[in-house]
Order: sequence, then C-alpha cells, then structure tokens
Amino acid sequence: MTASRTGRILVTGVTGQIGSELIFELRKRNGGENVVAAGHKRVPSETLQNSGPYETLDTTDKSAIEKIVNEYGIDSIYHLAGILSAAGEKNPQLAWHVNMDSLHNVLEVAREKNLQQVFWPSSIAVFGPETPRRNVPQETVLIPRTVYGVTKVAGELLCNYYHDRFGLDVRSLRYPGIISSETPPGGGTTDYAVEIFYEAIKKKRYKCFVRRDTVLPMLYMPDCISATIKLMEADPSKIEIWTSYNLGGLSFSAEELADEIKKLIPDFVCSYQPDFRQKIADSWPMSLDDGAARKDWGWKPDYDLSSMTMDMVKKLTRRFEGEAAES
Repeated sequence: MTASRTGRILVTGVTGQIGSELIFELRKRNGGENVVAAGHKRVPSETLQNSGPYETLDTTDKSAIEKIVNEYGIDSIYHLAGILSAAGEKNPQLAWHVNMDSLHNVLEVAREKNLQQVFWPSSIAVFGPETPRRNVPQETVLIPRTVYGVTKVAGELLCNYYHDRFGLDVRSLRYPGIISSETPPGGGTTDYAVEIFYEAIKKKRYKCFVRRDTVLPMLYMPDCISATIKLMEADPSKIEIWTSYNLGGLSFSAEELADEIKKLIPDFVCSYQPDFRQKIADSWPMSLDDGAARKDWGWKPDYDLSSMTMDMVKKLTRRFEGEAAES
C-alpha cells in the first residue's frame, strides 16, 4: 500500500484538541468536500460544519465506521478519537473500551476495505518510571502507569502488527503535550501548559497543578499539525518505524513557562498546588530523542519557548478582546 496524496479522508475526534485544528489544514490542502469530519458528544462549531461534511460517529461501533467509509468513498483515516490520561484515570474501564476498541475497529475497516492509509496518535504516556527521564531513545522500555499509557503501548503494537501481518500503511507519532490557542484543555496531564495562558490573560493569576520544577516535553500546535501531515505524506520507503515515532519539540519547567509569560504580562502571578496529576507527570520523561523522525522524514520544529509564548499570548488576547466586544 502506498501513501495517499489525493482521495477522501475521514478524521475522527474532530472536536478534540488536535482534530479541531488538523481538520481545517487537511480541508485546506485537499478540499473541504474531500475531508469528512466525525465527532461524538461535543457540539461542532459552525465553522467546522460549514467547511465540509460532518458526521456524528461512535468509533466503538464498527458498523458506523463502515457506513461512513462506504458512503463517502473514504480511503484514508486519521483516527484521533480517544480518552486522555487524567480523564482516563477517573474511568479506566471506559478509557480501555474507547481507546482500544475504536482503534481495532478502524484498523479492521482499513484492512477489509483496503484503505490506503491510517494515522493514529500515540503519546509520551507510553513511558513510565523505568524509562530514562532525559532524551528518551526511540527504542526503550515501555511500562506506563496510567490506563491511557497502557492503551497507547497496546495500540502501538497493534498498529505494528497490522502493518507486518496485513501490509496496512498505518503511521503514528508519540505526541508530547500539545499547546493550542484554539481549543480548551480536554483532560490531559499537560493541560497546565494551556490553562496557564487562559488564566494569565483573563485573571493575571494561575494555580498550577504540578510543581514548579516539573519538566515535560511539549509541542506547539502548528508544529504538531505540520509533523502529522509531513509524516503522512512521506514516501513509504522512508518509514522505518511502524509502532510510533518519538516527536520532540520543546522541554521546559512549569516555572520557566510562567516566567516567559511574565515577560509579556508583568503582573501575572503563578502559584503551585500539585494534585493527582503530579504523579502522572513524574512518570513521564523530560525530553525525547526524535532523531529517527528527523532522519527518516525530515522532522524539525519551527517554534521555541519564546516564539510559542509570544504567539499564544497574541492570539488569545485578540480572541478574548473580540469576545468581549461581541458581548
């Protein structure tokens, strides 16, 4: 199976953090009518609904996926639907059901319908305390301590199996924490790196749920979207990893982020009150070695901490001023 440059694409989880921005870039590149957006419980924005076809989809129902694939002539799926780390710990049985059954359904439909490509996101949640904390190698021990991480390890192995056993072109990235100016946090352990901007601009203060010295790998959303599309457009002969590629970008402490924001909002005050998510954060690495992604398909981030912070503050300030003017 070869990489798809044209054809019709299905994107699940489009009301989530990554899906809500990836969908517009894919529609921009492929034409709105050729990219089908699918969400579950959240109400899609008017902009999303007006830019192309939208379907309500429960990805734990294989027949529902098949129906959309048949109706629209889908030949590639970006499967982003899932339950994140912190939310998953509150209901681990549901997280396993949604994350694993949905992925298996997508892979089975792709196999049965001979689809060209599947994208599925893994995460730094695959790592655990036994993993090196700094510059985590591509190949390393994976013993996560959250059900979300367990589903990501199992998912990586399942994707690799479908490639080896059935020749399915299924590609994946181990996303770090994603920072976005467009979508509110959705139940992840790295949400503090997004919440802090909202609170800094609106209230000039933020109570952070991890320690000030907590360092985690992060990525700004424009780099996340760029990496995802770049991976999917890479020639199959360049892809050497069929579990999931490490994807690095930024690594900084919670306090370093707060200090960077204070350069732009001098009266901002950040306090620290760690909760149950601190234990999850402590089991994850501080930085990743993404040399394989750079070598195989040319990955390179565009944003550093300073440029990301300036862009986030600029975009959110503009949005909040617009909302205030409309109210």
